[in-house]
Amino acid sequence: MFVSEIFYSVQGEGELTGVPSVFVRTSGCNLRCNWCDTMYASWNPEGAEMSTGQIVDEVAKHPAQHCVLTGGEPMVAKGIRELAQSLRCAGKHITIETATTVPPEGIACDLASLSPKLSNSAPDDRLSAGWRQKHEQLRRQPDVIRAWIDRGNYQLKFVVTSAQDVEEIQSLLADLQRPVPPHKVLLMPEGTTVEKIRGRNETLVELCKRHGYRLCHRLHVELFGHTRGT
Repeated sequence: MFVSEIFYSVQGEGELTGVPSVFVRTSGCNLRCNWCDTMYASWNPEGAEMSTGQIVDEVAKHPAQHCVLTGGEPMVAKGIRELAQSLRCAGKHITIETATTVPPEGIACDLASLSPKLSNSAPDDRLSAGWRQKHEQLRRQPDVIRAWIDRGNYQLKFVVTSAQDVEEIQSLLADLQRPVPPHKVLLMPEGTTVEKIRGRNETLVELCKRHGYRLCHRLHVELFGHTRGT
């Protein structure tokens, strides 16, 4: 498996914010979000080849029950199902961070952190027309999201740039044809600086109050800034 980095920190986003966790960041992604904050693992994948055993051994060096498989897009990583099963056998709680373009198909997972990409993610002209078209075709897949929701515990996390994004979120939720509780819908401000995130939080707080959604803080940015390995 091509791995960008493995590090020990606290979860910065979602229902488990603040929980000490080991992060396994795979390299490679089938999308090209314009505001991607891990381009080193997505747009220009870098890292090293590691076996499942090597990854599990590295995770075991840290005193955490929780392990987060992230990327890039971990669901396109070769051997991801074998890795998840090995981590489960090692007694780890597994969170998978995915953009919901690949169905779960029985993967070991305790919390599916689902982050479907909205139209605000569309890549600009830094990329070819081919990549822009591929991104648009892949980013919204209600059938895949339903498969993840049906398999077990989940959270739906949306990157929001403006209040107008909520209409698109509500349209997608309607397409899911599933009773998604509002508190399972997390609105996360787009941004890689504390100033930008705080500037959007005021809008998100009002949206959450209006619709019953949950505000998704980005604790790692608050604590460490936009820094790798945090």
